[in-house]
Amino acid sequence: MKQLRLVTGVVVGVAAVIAVVMLLRSPEPRPSSPVVRPSTNAPATSAPSAPAPPVTPAPERRDPPPYLDTVALTLAEQRSALFTNMQNQLDLPAGVLDMIETIFAASDHLGQGEPKITKHPMTRAECRAIRDAHPDSHPADARCGAPNMVPLFDPARGESAASAAVCMDQFEFPNIPCEYPVTWVRSSEAYDLCAAEGKRLCDAHEWEGACAGALHTPEVDYTWGERRIMQEYLHNKTRELVWAYGPKVDERKCATMGHKSAECYTPDWGICGSNTYPAGAFPECVSSLGVFDQHGNAAEHMNLPVKPEQLGKNGGVGETEMKGSWFIFASEAVHPDDCRWRALMWHAGPIRAPDSHRNYHLGFRCCKDIAPSGAPGRDGGTP
Repeated sequence: MKQLRLVTGVVVGVAAVIAVVMLLRSPEPRPSSPVVRPSTNAPATSAPSAPAPPVTPAPERRDPPPYLDTVALTLAEQRSALFTNMQNQLDLPAGVLDMIETIFAASDHLGQGEPKITKHPMTRAECRAIRDAHPDSHPADARCGAPNMVPLFDPARGESAASAAVCMDQFEFPNIPCEYPVTWVRSSEAYDLCAAEGKRLCDAHEWEGACAGALHTPEVDYTWGERRIMQEYLHNKTRELVWAYGPKVDERKCATMGHKSAECYTPDWGICGSNTYPAGAFPECVSSLGVFDQHGNAAEHMNLPVKPEQLGKNGGVGETEMKGSWFIFASEAVHPDDCRWRALMWHAGPIRAPDSHRNYHLGFRCCKDIAPSGAPGRDGGTP
C-alpha cells in the first residue's frame, strides 16, 4: 500500500507538470482587428494640416494628324491617298473635298503624275527627315485663316504682316509639306481648285513679290494700256534681278537636279513622268516671306492681268502666265529663273479656257485675300 500511494503521487505530480507545460506553450488568443473611426476630439493644440498643393494637369498631347504615305500603282490609288492627306492635313471645311474630288474626276490626267512611269528622286519620308533636321524658320501665319499660308507685303514701304491684304500658299498645291505637287493641271482647273478652297489663283506680281520678298503695287509692276507682249518686255527690261534665296543664282539650293523620263521627247502622259521632289524638301529654297520652291520642282500657273479689272483682288480673271522653273532646271536652264522674270506669252490664253495648257511639270499654288489686322509696322515682327 505504501508503494501504491508512492506511485500514485508520482503520476499525479507528473500530470501536473505536463499540464503546466501545456499551459505555457498554448498561443495567446489573437485580438480582433479594431474598427478605426474618425476622431471627433482632436487635441486643441494640434497644428492644422497644410493644404494639398494644387495638381497641375498634364498638357493634352496632340498627336500630328495621320499621314498616309503610299506608293500608288494607279491614278485612282494616287488620288485616294492625296484626298485623304488633304482632309487630314488641311482640315478642309465640310463639302470642300467633295468639290475638289469632282474637279479631279472630270480630268483624265490631273494628279501627281502617271504612276507607272513617274520616279520621284526623293521620298516623302526623306523630306520629313530633312525638315526635322532644319526646323522651319518660316511658320504659317494664323492671320491668313488657312493652314500653310503666309502674308505678302513690302518691308521697304514700311509694311508688315499685320498690314498685308493677301496671303499665299507656302507650298505648291496641295500645299502640304513633303507632299508631291499636283501636275497635269490646266489653268481653268487650277482656278476652280483654288476657288473650292475659298482662295484664288495668284496674280503674276503677287507670285513675283512673294519670291523676291517685296510685294509691289500693281501700278509698279504693270504697264496698263500696252499689248501683253510689250508689257512683258518693258517689265523684264527694268526688273530687279533676285532669287528667293538671295541676289545670286545657285540652282543647287532648289529642286532642280532631277531627270526627265528616258523617252520623254514631247509632253505626253504615257512617256513623261512627273519626277518631282516633295514640296519644301530644300530648306534654303525659300523666300524671306516664307514661300518655298519658287525655283525648280513644278512650274506654276498664275493669272496675268493685262488691265486693272483683271486683277485677282478685284475679282477679275486675265490670261495664263507660267512662273518659276522645274525639276531638271540645273541641267536644262532654258530660260531665266529669277523671281521677277516673265515669260513672253508662252502658251498664252484665257485662264478659264477648258483646253488651256497642261504638262507633266506644271502645277500651281493659291492666294487668299484677307483684311489687314493692324497698321503697318505695328506687329513687331515678320511673318
